Amino acid sequence: MRRSVEFCIACLSVILALGVPAGRAQDAPQRESGSRDSRNLITPRTEAAIQSGLQWLAAQQRADGSFGSVFAYQQNVGVAGLCGMSFLASGSTPGRGPYGENVSRTLDYVVSCAQPSGFLSEPNAGERYHGPMYGHGFATLFLAEAYGMSPREDVAQVLRRAVRLIIDTQNDQGGWRYNPQPEVADISVTVCQVMALRAARNCGITVPKETIDRSIDYVRRSQNNDGGFKYQLLRSAESRFPRSAAALVALYTAGVHEGDIIDRGLQYMMQFRPSGVRRRDSQHYHYGHYYAVQAAWHAGGDDWQTWYSAIREDLLSMQSNQGSWSNRWIGPEYATAMSLLVLQTPNNLLPIFER
Repeated sequence: MRRSVEFCIACLSVILALGVPAGRAQDAPQRESGSRDSRNLITPRTEAAIQSGLQWLAAQQRADGSFGSVFAYQQNVGVAGLCGMSFLASGSTPGRGPYGENVSRTLDYVVSCAQPSGFLSEPNAGERYHGPMYGHGFATLFLAEAYGMSPREDVAQVLRRAVRLIIDTQNDQGGWRYNPQPEVADISVTVCQVMALRAARNCGITVPKETIDRSIDYVRRSQNNDGGFKYQLLRSAESRFPRSAAALVALYTAGVHEGDIIDRGLQYMMQFRPSGVRRRDSQHYHYGHYYAVQAAWHAGGDDWQTWYSAIREDLLSMQSNQGSWSNRWIGPEYATAMSLLVLQTPNNLLPIFER
């Protein structure tokens, strides 16, 4: 059950009242989390890292509400959506809480990027990077999460058009690709749209069952014999951790919680549990773990406890003294937002984390 706004803010007030110093390294349990099997996972050291990261991220927000320092992703609508969700995951909502103003400004920016077609994209996006539907998907997800917490009519109108664009651009295979047109699909962009559609449906936006069914059929057909997932159906491709974690999350959020496809997918994913410096320099490190922690959360039990504890320690060791995380391809704003979303998963405050 979704927590009320008042309860979320009250929880955050208790956290802040503890006054944990930024450099504190204690690992004693701080509080009981609201999600399944999450007690004792957010330690005081973790909470201090989260607060430091949120403060750094808030300071990076531009006057227009956007984020981004790497040229190709400056003012990127998807990065803005991820930053906005990291504030929501802390308990702030539009206009309320320590980062309520940041959430509202992010909402204003994403709404300002809406085109008449429903496409959410910053100016000249297609000239900077090759996957504007990623931005559309993450931005739509953010709109749905925020609208469910504090309805705004302008957000509702933009959200409905954004969802309609996703529905209308699904291709014959059941998936989506880089641009808002029914091209040959890939698993990564498809998962991004599935998550946006699930969040929209959560807050009352109509999404045809056929659209979801066809997208999940696409994901199912993408699984390889080793349990991982290929990039595209029409080409032979090896399994990779980031897209395999994403595919599992799409299945879980669509209601597929058990069966051979889940068991084999989890077995494949668990081979990549964080350990030391392995793959930290990968362009897709944050993307992969953003989805992997969600897949582990859905799995619950030992898989959840083990995965979160491992990624928590990995991320804590990588945080800068300023509170940020780095990603040289997409930028520190993106990396920090993704890291904060991972670390705050036990808070269970985002509606997308509903079973």
